[in-house]
Amino acid sequence: MNTTYSKITGLGYYVPDNVVTNDDLRQYMDTSDAWIQERTGIKQRRFFTYGKETNASMATAASRMALSRAELEASDVDLIVYATLSPDYYFPGSAFLMQRELGLEGIAVIDIRQQCSGFVYALSIADQFIKTGMYKTVLVVGSEIQSTLMDKTTEGRGVAVIFGDGAGAAVVQATTDPKHRILSTHLHADGRYAEELYLKDPGSSRPDRFVSTDMMDTGGSSVVMNGNAVFKHAVVRFMEVINESLNANGYKPDDISLLVPHQANIRISNYVQQQMNLPEDKVFNNIQHYGNTTAASIPIAMTEAFDQGRIKPGDLICLAAFGSGFTWASALIKW
Repeated sequence: MNTTYSKITGLGYYVPDNVVTNDDLRQYMDTSDAWIQERTGIKQRRFFTYGKETNASMATAASRMALSRAELEASDVDLIVYATLSPDYYFPGSAFLMQRELGLEGIAVIDIRQQCSGFVYALSIADQFIKTGMYKTVLVVGSEIQSTLMDKTTEGRGVAVIFGDGAGAAVVQATTDPKHRILSTHLHADGRYAEELYLKDPGSSRPDRFVSTDMMDTGGSSVVMNGNAVFKHAVVRFMEVINESLNANGYKPDDISLLVPHQANIRISNYVQQQMNLPEDKVFNNIQHYGNTTAASIPIAMTEAFDQGRIKPGDLICLAAFGSGFTWASALIKW
């Protein structure tokens, strides 16, 4: 009896047309192109247009592209795993809204909130469901609208300049081919550092209602990030989880064809690249164009890398992410 594995058969992405450059941000805050590029590597990002795009509509567009490239119809999908920290509604999750847009009433959907590691977590969930034989075709999605979460003032610029909007998707299907598959996924979290990068309000554990008129005044509805703590943990965890995936499958860093890291900060990507002695052409970065799109970051980057011919049959692809929670994860894929 053949063993069942999973493989990615289609990739897709969607980013809004609204390009916001570093100079554009000067209308909101005291900043400059040089200041932002030096600290993050970002030149521009995309912001959604109200009335035109939603978290779910962007995810739907990315999913349609991924399904088309996999030569599948939406009706072929058995399960949706949807990662986002910025859902359209507090509940139900955006997976339900995308399911409706795709006309897939009746199939299971799973919403997860693992922030920047969301896509790798979602990919791992899909991989496990397929390997158990429960599902054959899973749609894995990361989608974010973060432009409305940011404090776009001088006080909030340390966070606001980093993040952007967009969506990415992957079709994951069952296969019996051991040479072209997801080799392994590795998931970790440490809630001791939850408040180092978080959005406090709105929340349910409040004395009156989880939304109140004074939340804007107290600052609880602004994203809080301890940049130094995030950076120090990220550079360690990135390398740990990448090496974990390599060791689990008998590979060395030299064997990697392409590392696709979550696009958190170009300084983090460059540090990991240098510490692992990877040449520049073995690490894919597109944060310059989109900023940090959190759960959408890796699938957007994967799609662009594939389109540029940097992901080819037989390549060893490593995905890695680190983010709020803290959470970190990796996946190793034989393409």
